[in-house]
Amino acid sequence: MKIVHLPKSVALELTYRCNHKCKFCSCPWYAPNSAYPKGDELSVRDWTKAVDILYSKGVESFSISGGEILLKDGFETILRYIRLEGEKRGLDLPIVLISNARKMTENLLHLFKELNVHLSMSLPGYETFQEHTGIDNADGVLHWFQVAKSIGLKTTLNVTVTKKNYDELFQTISLGLINGAEDVLLNRFLPGGRGLSYIDELRLTPEQVNGMLDTAEEVLNYANKQGHVGTEIPICAIDDIGKYKHIHIGYQCAAAKGFFVVDPAGNIRTCNHSPHIVGHIFEKPIIKDVSYWNMFAKSDYSPVMCSGCKMIKVCDCGCREVANILHGSPKEKDSSIIE
Repeated sequence: MKIVHLPKSVALELTYRCNHKCKFCSCPWYAPNSAYPKGDELSVRDWTKAVDILYSKGVESFSISGGEILLKDGFETILRYIRLEGEKRGLDLPIVLISNARKMTENLLHLFKELNVHLSMSLPGYETFQEHTGIDNADGVLHWFQVAKSIGLKTTLNVTVTKKNYDELFQTISLGLINGAEDVLLNRFLPGGRGLSYIDELRLTPEQVNGMLDTAEEVLNYANKQGHVGTEIPICAIDDIGKYKHIHIGYQCAAAKGFFVVDPAGNIRTCNHSPHIVGHIFEKPIIKDVSYWNMFAKSDYSPVMCSGCKMIKVCDCGCREVANILHGSPKEKDSSIIE
């Protein structure tokens, strides 16, 4: 039997539930006509057992999300357990918590500070917030950035950049930083989940991808802050990779290498964007679909079109899961950015 080594970071999707209906959402269970098996959500007790297993297999850092994490009953207990068990092992890495902030409270912010949680809150445009999410809560998100800063809790501004919010990106990033965000995470819109229904409406052009990077660099330079792009961009799609000093761009996929995902029912996927289940946290072995896992773990997925490229060792030519979602194989073209 092949031995699979897990990355040291894991993303726990604690609940399917969400109080937004974001057009860009890539959660696979929201895809149109989705066949994704939404099993029963793990209980708090189940999640503590899962955390024990993950620590025993060498995992050292956790991020938690959903759905919307604040809708998961008992998520505070899970957070405390992650921190307690980590401290027993001499680990004190921040727990990343990703939220839309609609159910945020000041008490929760104080809890996050106590437990060394790094909070990431989503602001997909200011003027277009409701158009993207179905909810008018942009000012609410900015309020919680202010409160978090006032108590010394570090936060990240999370912006999914789409064709609809592209023209207000300067404003969006500026508002997040002015109101207290410590840094910025940009994600270009990637087709997947509910977003498959809105590809033409949301997908950036190659020119807009470069404009997104230019705008982020400009704002971050003014603010003397740092940010990064969390969704891979092919090097060949960027006009001048040397001019970005404040926005850090990822060219390679971290799935099954830097991190992996456990869904609300305990199913394991290579990344949060992927609809492909490779195993289950309570099964032995923990990874059943070793061939798919290793395709990502060993970066064995370069598209044929890139075979002669001198940058192939440092660039994955976009998102390999988008290639799989749109064209049936991670080894195909990421047509969300390469025309």
